[in-house]
Amino acid sequence: MSDLRIRTISADEHAAYLTAQPSASFLQTPGWAAVKSEWKAESLGWFDPAAPEQLVGVALVLYRQMPKVKRYLAYLPEGPVIDWDAIDLGRYLRPLAAHAQEQGAFGLRMGPPVPARRWSAKTIKDAIAGGQQPKLGDVRPDVIEPSGATVSAQLRALGWKAPRAVEGFAAGQPQYVFQVPLAGKTPDDLLKGMNQLWRRNIKKAEKLGVEVTVGTPEDLKAFHALYVETAERDHFTPRPLPYFVKMYDAMANQPGDCCDFRLYNAYHEGDLVASTIWIRVGGHSWYSYGASSTAKRDVRGSNAIQWRMMSDALAAGAFVYDLRGITDTLDPNDSHVGLIQFKTGTGGEAVEYVGEWDLPLNKALYTAFDLYMRRR
Repeated sequence: MSDLRIRTISADEHAAYLTAQPSASFLQTPGWAAVKSEWKAESLGWFDPAAPEQLVGVALVLYRQMPKVKRYLAYLPEGPVIDWDAIDLGRYLRPLAAHAQEQGAFGLRMGPPVPARRWSAKTIKDAIAGGQQPKLGDVRPDVIEPSGATVSAQLRALGWKAPRAVEGFAAGQPQYVFQVPLAGKTPDDLLKGMNQLWRRNIKKAEKLGVEVTVGTPEDLKAFHALYVETAERDHFTPRPLPYFVKMYDAMANQPGDCCDFRLYNAYHEGDLVASTIWIRVGGHSWYSYGASSTAKRDVRGSNAIQWRMMSDALAAGAFVYDLRGITDTLDPNDSHVGLIQFKTGTGGEAVEYVGEWDLPLNKALYTAFDLYMRRR
């Protein structure tokens, strides 16, 4: 079969295609281009030569400029949105590479939304307790997804470079995430799937009168103040308030309502005790950002707000609630293991994706940029 044709499409065309899909990453919506305004961006569409007006795939491509040279790394976070079960992925990827090269790209990076392995909450809990396997990847998975190996083999054959652990240009999107499957479940099913501590904390928050509401853009300032407090407590660098203002405006006002974007607030006796950002595209929902107060932690606002977001995702028809990234450490002495344990309490599963793959288009510039990013 001949390769597909590729060309730039409008944001409206892009959004309409996503709306018709079962799901897609919010990082592949046209609105994300406005969030990442420091990158050059374009919406691309693939068309079958046999039906030249019919879209068969889309992508948001972000172009990061190389210092002092007008050449770019073309980045497709958690994309593109194509048929990853296709027998010949080259029909999509060869035209993509040619187009990127025409735009001045020295390399391509993409993160296929293709799972490779899954571990249940019980398997993770047992592995942490056993202390014999310091990395999640060393633990025998409960599920091995055939598509993960198939896609990886195709990418290697097409000249793409496999992901490298914790190295390369910079940390991209997480390869390991934690998700709660929602398909076919009721709220009672979700509660029963949680561990005893989570159920107890949700009940405690309710008993103490914690109220969770959907916020407005006017609440972003309070969210950000709590987020900065969380960053100081958990030792990470917070993003500035204008970033979240831009994100709210861009993601909540996309063409064709392809994305559902919400800010949630948890209050106890008038005090903001937790605040989060929730996103949904089709059947996939995400907990994107979260913040909680140091004071009143015993009222369990974080559990209450997670339960509300999970319940709303289920009510909206989502088939997965995604708590986003986890590290692959299972070492009880590693500070990151606490985040895994918190998320594991939801009763979901850890999912490893095939990761972010690179295609060098100009090997000399690609190598130079790689070296520059690793030295930063």
